[in-house]
Amino acid sequence: MGTYSGGLWSWITTVDHKRIGILYFVSSLFFFLVGGIEAMLIRLQLATPENTLLTAQAYNQLFTMHGITMLLFVVMPMSAAFFNFVVPLQIGARDVAFPRLNAFSYWLFIFGALFLNASFFFGGAPDVGWFAYANLTSSQYSPGHGVDFYILGLALAGAGSIVAALNFIVTIINLRAPGMTFMRLPLFTWMTFVVSFLIILAFPPFTISTVFLLFDRMFGTLFFEPSGGGDPRLWQHLFWIFGHPEVYILILPAFGIVSDVIPTFSKKPLFGYPVVVYSGVLIAFLGFGVWAHHMFSVGLGRIANSAFSGLTMLIAIPTGVKIFNWIATMWGGALRFKSAMLFSIGLVAMFVIGGVSGVMHSSAPADLQQTDTYFVVAHFHYVLFGGSILGLFAGVYYWFPKVTGRFLNEPLGAVHFWLMFIGMNLTFFPMHYAGLHGQPRRTFTSPAGLGFEWFNVVSTIGAVITFVAVFVFLVNFIRSLRTAPTAEANPWEASTLEWSIASPPPVHNFDRTPEVRSRDPLWHDGIVLPAAEEVFHMPNPSYWPLVTAAGLLVLMTGALVGLPLVLIGGAVAVVGIYGWSFEPIH
Repeated sequence: MGTYSGGLWSWITTVDHKRIGILYFVSSLFFFLVGGIEAMLIRLQLATPENTLLTAQAYNQLFTMHGITMLLFVVMPMSAAFFNFVVPLQIGARDVAFPRLNAFSYWLFIFGALFLNASFFFGGAPDVGWFAYANLTSSQYSPGHGVDFYILGLALAGAGSIVAALNFIVTIINLRAPGMTFMRLPLFTWMTFVVSFLIILAFPPFTISTVFLLFDRMFGTLFFEPSGGGDPRLWQHLFWIFGHPEVYILILPAFGIVSDVIPTFSKKPLFGYPVVVYSGVLIAFLGFGVWAHHMFSVGLGRIANSAFSGLTMLIAIPTGVKIFNWIATMWGGALRFKSAMLFSIGLVAMFVIGGVSGVMHSSAPADLQQTDTYFVVAHFHYVLFGGSILGLFAGVYYWFPKVTGRFLNEPLGAVHFWLMFIGMNLTFFPMHYAGLHGQPRRTFTSPAGLGFEWFNVVSTIGAVITFVAVFVFLVNFIRSLRTAPTAEANPWEASTLEWSIASPPPVHNFDRTPEVRSRDPLWHDGIVLPAAEEVFHMPNPSYWPLVTAAGLLVLMTGALVGLPLVLIGGAVAVVGIYGWSFEPIH
């Protein structure tokens, strides 16, 4: 761990992509625990009919914040942790294209997340769902500051996502090692590239919609108010134009991880590499054409419903292609069932279930019966927990030796996997039946005798088992940092470039920039190192990204407190940008 030595100040001012990746990971792990506690309180409330553990207000705040936390403060930043640490190593680069912008994106994310969660202590968190449908979000129906925290906190975090995505696009285009053509990129880097384009195209509509909402709430405009010529459905269109691509922003990184892990532990190149790449691109492209399947019940009409229904069915094709490619890669391979492989196989199985129920939702008449029931909750948790979370844990077990130079304990990893696999199925599979029996979403309690009490009991037991699984992982993680055996450069005998250097990597990543001559360079003698020593310059630490982000945080706080704080925050941000721009390079 000598690569990461240094005091707190060295971490605050770091612009090293590896340290920033670790900061993202630790932060997302913290919010994973926060979101998990919120989920446990929700399940305990629903375990029995007419339960009084939570009030309706507290329940609404918890399920709103659970959704936001898991989607935007857990899965996205944990994916960003892998983007930061792994992608430059996989393409043979010494750092990302804009190291200080990379640090800035992290500080925006963490300030946005903390700002939004601070709402619990200042009048109450938002209680309008992560989708925040108008006109429930108007000042008339949400008079407190919860919705304002939602708008401003997500504006900060969203800005961080956009600048990070631009950074990775430039990095992957410009900083690839010689010979690293696009069709030689590891699949994880490919999916990072695709997701980065999704982010810069999907987040602006959401930003626009929150600006409209902010103006409605603070300045009396009427974008979403029917009495003034506005339309609440405008919010739904703008939100889901962001919200459905967001699903692929969350799942494609996990697909990339699995596409690297399965070949490694099958000891075979990925079957149909070009098809997997093109299917990922096609998923991203089609993902922008299906948003209104979230709106089948709002009266868009038969033509619109038919068009979005057909496009939704179509998107199942490139997704199914990936499933077959992963199975074909394992078929006939020399399989090793390490923890990373277990989580990858778990993703393949669970995502099939989530995908099948997704195809059911693509039929507008069927969706009219299922929408706003727990059948939908079951569907998206199989996609996002069974897909994204299991895939991200596969990445943790796979790259932990590279990041830390130590191994996670494999027997504990297997216990973690099986507890989580059993727990998530016990939690979410009964929700299909509860939904088909008519249990509505977003209700904090229900009377006895409606026919879904048993399903809720089983789901709560499953949630407890899942919580125990996370505890096992935390024990494994903390223990392994201190006592685990040290890892060599390539303990898994993997094929990609990050495994060609020491574990953990040196600050400069590569002593000599490698020249790549094959898609699996470590398997096919596909690396040539230059004979001459290289002279390289690593970027200096900088505190200006933190100052700039802190200024924006103060500015957002001022929007709730008063104009003087807005001006102070703006001034700090301007000073930060000025110092950033003219910072001397030593």
